Amino acid sequence: MPLQDLVEYYNDRLGLEHRSSFRPFILEEGKVSGLFGPIRIDSLFMPLRQALKPTVIVGHAAQITVALHKPQYLYANEIETLLANNSVPATEFESIINFDRLCRTVHMLNYLTLSHLQGVLFLDVDPRHILGIKQDHGAYFEEVITQCGLETKNIIIVLTVSSQYARYYQELINGLENYRRRGYQIALKFDYLRQTSEAFELIANILPDYVSLSARSLEDRGLDDNLPARLQQLKTRVSSVGGQTILQQIDERKFDSLARNTGFDLVEGGYYRAIAFDYLSSPEPDHYGLNSSAF
Repeated sequence: MPLQDLVEYYNDRLGLEHRSSFRPFILEEGKVSGLFGPIRIDSLFMPLRQALKPTVIVGHAAQITVALHKPQYLYANEIETLLANNSVPATEFESIINFDRLCRTVHMLNYLTLSHLQGVLFLDVDPRHILGIKQDHGAYFEEVITQCGLETKNIIIVLTVSSQYARYYQELINGLENYRRRGYQIALKFDYLRQTSEAFELIANILPDYVSLSARSLEDRGLDDNLPARLQQLKTRVSSVGGQTILQQIDERKFDSLARNTGFDLVEGGYYRAIAFDYLSSPEPDHYGLNSSAF
């Protein structure tokens, strides 16, 4: 189906669901954007590379970019509909669910326009989205994927692990399992390894296909001599459940070295866009006292 037809299909669908003529998806110069209130959402795709051979791209992580957008005005009949339904105001979860679906649909439609992209696509899902849906997680988005001619097995659902949601971990695990039953792969994103034992327990319960950390977050928290050993332990635990490890947001060579020397599978970051790839043939001394030949 042509991209313009897909954009119109989803505009029509959301119009029926919300009983509105508001059309949130727009196609301009070959790119799809989504409108959510006063903001315009666009897609940015970050390549994920093999750590030991970063010229090989295995997939992309989708991120949103936002900009202000002029408001669209409601017709009189739409205002009456909203007023008639004001006894049932939208909950925070409903708003998050709508925003989450909008972003992922924008990403999926834009992914179709970039023929040079390859491999799997990583899509973040807000924990509140998972908690706000009681059953059939992934069903709505599966229709988007199918309509776009893709398969759920090539989509990675990414959950950011936060202590804020610790009391809801079982509900989150159940929701992720619903995604998995529909063929999606699962990734856990840790901002920082605070308690290794808690992270290991969550990995054992969810059995993720991927586990990622942010290099920037590691640096912001302060680097220590035990970091390489902790990362190696994480790599071992993830490998034991059949998963792969990712170090993202790598902006400096020392974190590229850290990823390779601790056995991480995949890397991502601005560092790889800024350098030539001949550095692998003559690696500089290790920043963390590790010798890559030992791994």
